[in-house]
Parts: sequence; structure tokens; C-alpha cells
Amino acid sequence: MIRRIPFFLLLALLTLLFACTPFSTATVPPFPGTAPPKTTTAAAPFIQPIPLLVGYGYQGPFFELYFTDPANPVSKQQTGGIDQAIIASIDAARLSVDVAIYNLSLRELGNALLRARDRGVLVRMVMESDNRDRPVPQALSDAGIPVLGDRREGLMHHKFIIIDRSQVWTGSMNFTPSGAYQDHNNVIHLRSLKLAENFLVEFNEMFQDDLFGPAARADTPNPVIEVDQVRLETYFSPDDKVEARLVELIASAEESIYFLAYAFTSDPLAEAIIQRQAAGVTVAGVMDADQIQPNRGTEFDRLHQAGINVRRDGNKGLMHHKVLIIDRSVVVTGSYNFTRSADERNDENLLIFFSPEIAQLYLDEFWRIYQQAQTP
Repeated sequence: MIRRIPFFLLLALLTLLFACTPFSTATVPPFPGTAPPKTTTAAAPFIQPIPLLVGYGYQGPFFELYFTDPANPVSKQQTGGIDQAIIASIDAARLSVDVAIYNLSLRELGNALLRARDRGVLVRMVMESDNRDRPVPQALSDAGIPVLGDRREGLMHHKFIIIDRSQVWTGSMNFTPSGAYQDHNNVIHLRSLKLAENFLVEFNEMFQDDLFGPAARADTPNPVIEVDQVRLETYFSPDDKVEARLVELIASAEESIYFLAYAFTSDPLAEAIIQRQAAGVTVAGVMDADQIQPNRGTEFDRLHQAGINVRRDGNKGLMHHKVLIIDRSVVVTGSYNFTRSADERNDENLLIFFSPEIAQLYLDEFWRIYQQAQTP
């Protein structure tokens, strides 16, 4: 029998450890067959670590960024992970919590939504209909929280929360125990009224207007914003032509392209990457092993045959990221898989950050996963 260690004691120990250790980014491991990045510099002083029992956390001027850590033995206890930060944020909500999620089975997160409702916070939810009748969403619905299913063939694949119309949580993680503890995922918490307005328009389009998938409108009010001198672009599919923007972004790469892809079946994205590799740009990627074999149209073999350093992930769970890192200064993240379905049928979101500091944090995650990955 495994005895649980009190979370507050471990958190205090971690806090003391971080306080006594200078914060710098991970050491770049050997990178066979390609040139590694020129240097790995210490993170900007305005980015500080967030101590977690399970996972990696970083705090910046307008964001908190979290990565799961499936390799951590404590992850088996399914406590003390990045989901705790989301729950704490919901517990701090005063006005509203709007949730658009593909799947929800984290009971404590569901309880946080119930606590918010009980103290007078407006709570609304949109879900993928295939997961609508599972125990946690059903319990929320039975308690009076409106939970709308998409009722469409395409997927309601979003993973975002809007809190008090001023904060947004988004990323690759579904709100499930496996998503938080067994799979590689990222979530980012952003404080910006304009960004929150973008996501609220998308949410209301689904919740109020019942528009999903190809019926959605291209009406994002603030597609390009600047927050603390960081350019941030917001895209929703299928209405915002996301694939075309990613092809354009990849074509602009001058030094390096690193990617973490759960599902990758997009011919245009693969072709754009191959062209940049041919032009001398360093390219490397890790894809989810479970998706490579059965997934028709996967680009893994095509990329490998083109000489690109692409690997199968080594995690027993899913390598669920959907991340591009361009020239160590631009980051793409969100719910959007690199597939035709994501571009044309599903409800998805994607953010592009133009920030070397944020890019470095995602690059550190790339190296952690790359070290565990398997060659073809």
C-alpha cells in the first residue's frame, strides 16, 4: 500500500529547494545528426519557477506556464500536478467561469466548478457530445450547471477556460487524470482582457449561437495583440485558416524548427518543413508513437525519409503536445493538432507567441521529451 505524503509538506520542501537554487534553463543534451542550438542561456530574470510536486511551472509578467511530468514516480498518485493550479484559479473566480473542453473527468476540478457556482459565480460549459454523459459532466449538469454538447460529427476539441472575462487557460491538456499525470501536456494561464475577449466570443458562438465546426464565424475581435511587449496571435479553426498561417510561419524559419506533435497528417505542413530542412534549417521533432502506426496519412515516414530528425516518443502515455518552436523565438501551442480534421472540421484554438523567453521554456520541454524518445 502506497501512503500519500502530505501535499503541503512536499510543497514547502520544494519551495525551499527552489529558493536555494539559481534558476536556469535545462542543459541542452547531445543532438545526434544535427547542430544543437547555439547556446542555452539563463531564463530572463522576470521568469521564475513555480514549485510543483509533479510537473514544471514558470511564472512571467502576464502568464504562468505549466508542463506535466509523466516520468515522475509521484505522478502515479495523481496529486500535486498542474491541475491543482487550474483548480486554484477557479476557486479564485468572482464573476464567471466559462469552460470549453473536449473531455472532463478530474473530479476535483468538477468540485471546484460546483464551489464556484455555490458562491454565485456564473459557470457555463461546452463539451464534445461524445463525452457529455460521463460521470463528472453529468454531475455538473444534474447540479444545475448548463453543459452544452456540440452534437456534430466534427470534434469540439477546445481545451480552454475563461475566468472573470479577464484570464484564459489554454493548451493541449484535457481535464482528465491521464491528461494531467500520464501524458505529456502543456497549459498556459494568461491575463489579458483582449485575449479573454477573443476566447469569450468563440465560447459564446458555441454556447449561445450553437455554431460549431464549419458553421463558425471568423469574428475574433483582437487577432493580434501585444501584452508586456510580447506579440500574441489568436486563431480558431476551422474559421481562421490556421494551416495557411502555420505554413507561412514555417516558411519564415531561418535557423531552426522543433516540433512536438501528437497527430501529424497535414501534407502542407510536412512539405513546408521539408523545404526548410533542404534550405539548411535545423529541424527535429517528436511524435506520439501510438499515433504513428495506425494513423492513416501520418507524416512520420515522409519526414524521416526526407532526412529529418524525427523520433517516436518514449512515454507509456500520450505525447499530447501540439507545439512548434521557430528560430528559438516563436512558439505555437494550443489544442490544434497538425491534421486536416483540425483545420477543416473541429473546433480548435491556437496561439502564437513571439518571445525568445517563452520559446526557451518550450524548448526545454522539447529536450526533456527528445531525450526519452526513440529513433525510428
